[in-house]
Amino acid sequence: MTEKFFAVISRMKYINRWALMRNTIEENISEHSLETAFIAHALALIRNRRFGGSVDPQRCALLAMYHDVTEIITGDLPTPIKYYNSDIRSAYDDIETNAAEQLLSYLPQDLREDYRSLLIKDEKDEELHKLVKGADKLSALIKCIEERHMGNTDFSSAEKATLEAVHRLGLPEAEVFLEEFIPAYTLTLDDQAKKE
Repeated sequence: MTEKFFAVISRMKYINRWALMRNTIEENISEHSLETAFIAHALALIRNRRFGGSVDPQRCALLAMYHDVTEIITGDLPTPIKYYNSDIRSAYDDIETNAAEQLLSYLPQDLREDYRSLLIKDEKDEELHKLVKGADKLSALIKCIEERHMGNTDFSSAEKATLEAVHRLGLPEAEVFLEEFIPAYTLTLDDQAKKE
């Protein structure tokens, strides 16, 4: 039998983010998911090293890799629509769960349970999902910063709103990332390469 799971998720590269915005450089959910995984891994490490945590950074990165995979089926619903009201958010949660179940059906039966907790939120990973949410918001903030630095003022309001959303999460790890890593995103390549 031909299993479709990996062929289907490879299509993440065809789903662009920020559909309601004029983009200087388009970003797809595959690129976003990898960046989110890098950041989620860092947030987990920061939690463990600086805040006495004991979370699994590799698991956190893995959850981040798969955090938007259902958008292959649902598409990327813009944030203002997704969070417009609780009814829409609840309906969209159901749609995402159905999409995850459909994706799981594309796997061989003996592998489905291994992927279930990556595609459908599991309570045992609640702490990690908060870090993934922080990483997701930080990735969105980075996109806004990059667009602004390319002269695209369409992202100015989104940048402000996203920064506020990061602060509202109340994650000390995200605040560390903001302070220590985000400023480098405003540097040129030459400035980034300079040794301090």
